[in-house]
Order: sequence, then structure tokens, then C-alpha cells
Amino acid sequence: MTAVNLGLPHVPSVSSPGSAPRPDNPALIDTFGRVATDLRVSLTDKCNLRCTYCMPAEGLDWMPGREILSDEEMLRLLRISVERLGVTDIRLTGGEPMLRPGLEGLIGEVAALRPRPRLSMTTNGIGLAKRAAGLAAAGLDRINVSLDTVDAEIFQRITRRDRLSHVLAGLAAAADAGLAPVKVNAVLLRGINESEAVPLLRFCLEHDYHLRFIEQMPLDAQHGWNRGEMVTAAEILDLLRAEFTLSPSPDARGGAPAERWLVDGGPGDVGVIASVTRPFCSACERTRLTADGAIRSCLFSNDETDLRALVRAGARDEEVADAWRATMWGKLAGHEINEAGFAQPIRPMSAIGG
Repeated sequence: MTAVNLGLPHVPSVSSPGSAPRPDNPALIDTFGRVATDLRVSLTDKCNLRCTYCMPAEGLDWMPGREILSDEEMLRLLRISVERLGVTDIRLTGGEPMLRPGLEGLIGEVAALRPRPRLSMTTNGIGLAKRAAGLAAAGLDRINVSLDTVDAEIFQRITRRDRLSHVLAGLAAAADAGLAPVKVNAVLLRGINESEAVPLLRFCLEHDYHLRFIEQMPLDAQHGWNRGEMVTAAEILDLLRAEFTLSPSPDARGGAPAERWLVDGGPGDVGVIASVTRPFCSACERTRLTADGAIRSCLFSNDETDLRALVRAGARDEEVADAWRATMWGKLAGHEINEAGFAQPIRPMSAIGG
């Protein structure tokens, strides 16, 4: 097992994880009693948008092709996660996952795993209109589309691309293809698209999309995140309450990241993912695999474990599974964004996977 330190400081307020002996349990357990069953898989670090809160206008230096897991390598790791580690949900992410060659074939292979995992994907929606039906036929169950505004001018300002019409067409095609519920992920940026909170919710309610607002997190490539510029969950709810009546959803939240609210009594709802101001780490059930084969126990992990090296060195399935288990056993109690000494991960979100 090869651990790569990413330069984050150890925060002394959390007792050192992994010090207790790990019990003989095949699942992805940690020392705080959590069990990871939800795998987020980055298929590529490439993206065809240039969102201001994610990367610079000129883009990034993408991973060389030889560093990216091949389809065979990735499918082997996903098979191990399902058959040996108890993963029940797999979400394909990026970068932009639709830039991965042969995506439909890969989805078909994942859907054929047994026990069959629930299979979803997070995308920016560019090109989705032409591919939604094929993705559903291949075995994709559900989709999340990132959309921060329904105003074309604001969309272009945020993404540096004039592609709003393509995203809206992709959403409609996803609904027609049965990739339900279709979810919309939105980030509000102070002074840029705060005014879009209400129009976004009206748009999603009209089309029966499930809207989730996400607090901006310190995962931009420029390392320019500023807590004072972040629109908080409380502010988002205040913006929505100016036009709608919100009441807590009666549905159990479980390990879901979104706190959900019924809108005007329902049945429509809206979610807020308050990763920074209302952390939900104690219920986290996620594990992450990067496009180059690294396992991360958290978006903000101090380190990561290189499974690609094990696979390419000829390790047996159980050796790979044990390395994965050890990584998750050492997961910290929380992401420590709100602790003194927190430092942003070196890898940006586009390289980690959402």
C-alpha cells in the first residue's frame, strides 16, 4: 500500500484515527463507527467548462493518459468494491464524466456487477441531450446536473462558455429517458448569482427537478476560496423564504448530504448541502476513487492510497481490498474546515471527483 501525503496539517483536536486494531470486518468501517457504502468515482479530471469557482480560464494541466486507470483497471476496482467491500451505490463524476471515451460501455459493465449497485452520475449536462437515452439504456439509474443559473448571461459569466441552452436540453432529455429523479446541483456565488436562488427553484419545481444548493467549498484550483465570500446555507434559506414557505422534510435524512425542505407544503422540495457551516461528517458513508487510482477517505483527506500501483504490480484482489479497508479505517472524524490550521487540499475538485 502506497500512501501519498498531500501536505495538509494534522489537526490535534481529533484523536489519532486507526490506533485501535481493526476488527475482522470486510466492510469499509472506520474508528468512529461509520460504514462507507457510497463510492464516488472520478472518470477523468478533464472538463469542457471553466467555472470560475473551480478552475482558471485557461484550464489545468490534465493528467497524462498513462496515469488514468484503464477501463479494465477501473472495472476491477469497482468489482472489488462491490463484491468484497459492501459498496451499494456508485456515482460517476469528473471533471466531466461524459468526456471519458466509451462511457456507455463502462456503465454497462458496472451495471452488470453483482450484487448490482445503484448507479448515478454527476455531469455539467453538455452533450447530455444526445446521450441521455443511451446512458439510461446502458444501465445508468439517475443523474445530477450542475446548474448555477437559468440566466444565459450569468451562466456565461460563471462557466466562461455560452452553453446554457445545451444544459437545459440535457435536463429535459434526462427526464424523458427516465433518469429520475433528475437532480440539479447549484452553487451560489456572492455578488454573482445570489439573485438566482428563487428563479432556480421556480424552474426546478416547474419541471419536477430536485434542486440542491451546495455551499461553495475550498476545492478550487486557484486556492482563492474565501469564507467571507461564501453564501451560507442560512443565507440561501433566507433568500428562498422571501418567496416560499419552507418546512422540514419528514423523510429521514440518513447519510444524505442534503438537508431537505418541503416547498409551500410540498410535494416539491429543495435541499441545502451545508458542507462548511453545518458539517454532516458524523453520518458520512462515502469513499472516493480518483481517475488515477487513488483512494481518498474524504474530500479533504490528509493523504490518499495509490491502488493503481498495487493493481499494476499484480496484487491479488484481497490485497487491494485490504489497502482500501486500511485507508477508510484511518478516516478522521471530520473534514476540519472549521478548525484552526486547516489547509486546502492540493488537488482541486476536478481531480478528486465530486
